[in-house]
Amino acid sequence: QAQLVESGGGLVQAGGSLRLSCAASGQTFSRYAMGWFRQAPGKEREFVGAISWSDGNLYYADYADSVKGRFTISRSNAKNTVYLQMKRLKPEDTAVYYCAADLDVTSVVRTPFRGHYWGQGTQVTVSS
Repeated sequence: QAQLVESGGGLVQAGGSLRLSCAASGQTFSRYAMGWFRQAPGKEREFVGAISWSDGNLYYADYADSVKGRFTISRSNAKNTVYLQMKRLKPEDTAVYYCAADLDVTSVVRTPFRGHYWGQGTQVTVSS
């Protein structure tokens, strides 16, 4: 049974930073693209960022325009973990952040990232 568990959410002031982690288990997630979505109250879930899988050392990353230059996604296959480093946070970044895995090997590189496996979410609140 594939499982994704997020951590690292919390309350931070505007301009601050947080790093989210997503620990994967139950599957060989090193061969999956991994990414993050978020959902704010009253809004639809939206894509935040994703990182491709790789059989070498070359990874591709994709980000929503709203977070480019502020958020960075990375992964450690040895730890089966993907990270989302968030800097210069804004109140509009407040949302529940969900980790996801995409089974499509072309994800991020040639096709948009989609979630096949999902975590339970972690709350990020940015105060003004």
